[in-house]
Amino acid sequence: MGVCHDERVPRPPEDETPLVGGQVGGAVRVGDTVRRPTGPWTPAVHALLDHLNGVGLDKIPRVLGIDELGREILTFIPGRGVDVDAEVVRRDVLTDAAGWLRRFHDAVEGFETDLPWRTSGEGSLICHNDPGAYNWIIDGGRFAGMIDWDMAGPGDPLDDLAFMAWTSVPLYREIPVDEVARRLDDIADAYGEWGPLTLLGAVERRMETAIARIGAGQAAGDPGLVHLGTLGEPGRTRSRLDAMVARLPDIRAALDKG
Repeated sequence: MGVCHDERVPRPPEDETPLVGGQVGGAVRVGDTVRRPTGPWTPAVHALLDHLNGVGLDKIPRVLGIDELGREILTFIPGRGVDVDAEVVRRDVLTDAAGWLRRFHDAVEGFETDLPWRTSGEGSLICHNDPGAYNWIIDGGRFAGMIDWDMAGPGDPLDDLAFMAWTSVPLYREIPVDEVARRLDDIADAYGEWGPLTLLGAVERRMETAIARIGAGQAAGDPGLVHLGTLGEPGRTRSRLDAMVARLPDIRAALDKG
């Protein structure tokens, strides 16, 4: 006997394809759109994306609305994601992303809203707050997009850059310290505000904030941050951060030598 569906209950489109990448999960592709879960922060994020598209910032999705299941509808950015545990992105991709981050921070100057954000840090500039390489799209071998804007909110732009360095150098993996130094130089030069030692010094503070934010969100029942628990967070980040801190003297020495 077949199962009868109540037509009053909306059903997902039949051509949904789950999307990999990001950290919190739940995104699917439908045609040339992406559908993602929403939350109390979604109106603020949509206002931000509308502003950024309005001033001409490239490599970001456009907001198309809310679907019948209450999910946000965004334009799909063609390309592939980054497997941050298996891949070290090329240096030209790294500099593309850092240069884009500077353009984003310049584009968001003066943007204000009274709508609630998912996170709130120190500082008046609205930051992405999660510009890790797992949220990058690469197409044709170049940086092509930044996705997953749900964590956006007030913050410090140096913290944004530090988080980018954490995942894209990557500082949580053991790669040769001379290569770490070169890649920190690349990021600092492409962004054009702080030197590599200042950037490196900001990473530990930023990742301590990440650990605290994930733990608080899990305690509050935030579904996306609870999902991170299935990936071993925040304990995984704690162990990785401790390992990076142990390597800091060698990394600083390589930067001084360069």
